[in-house]
Amino acid sequence: MREALDRVGGKWSIGILIAASTGPVRFTELERRVEGISRRMLTLTLRNLERDGLLVRHVHPTVPPRVEYTATPMARELYESLVALTHWAERHRESISAARAAYDREHPVAKPTPSV
Repeated sequence: MREALDRVGGKWSIGILIAASTGPVRFTELERRVEGISRRMLTLTLRNLERDGLLVRHVHPTVPPRVEYTATPMARELYESLVALTHWAERHRESISAARAAYDREHPVAKPTPSV
């Protein structure tokens, strides 16, 4: 169970699964829609999601080849939960940031003493 949750809840997986759940999506479109992801990390995450049965990769026989990713029924089952999670995170982003700042003020980290 932990492995499945780690994959679905990964930093980049949520955005990719949300994008692919609404219909076929191309690599370059995912690159634009998943803010901050590198090409390498997108490639690795897509490969892992495909391996786990959450995405299907379809290569169209064109020149150059056109590749699209589509969420499987198992992944589409997660869609509403993932959207709700992202909306929750957006709504509470400022509160979480303020709580972290308050905690850090109350629990300062001791600075290491310089060695001589």
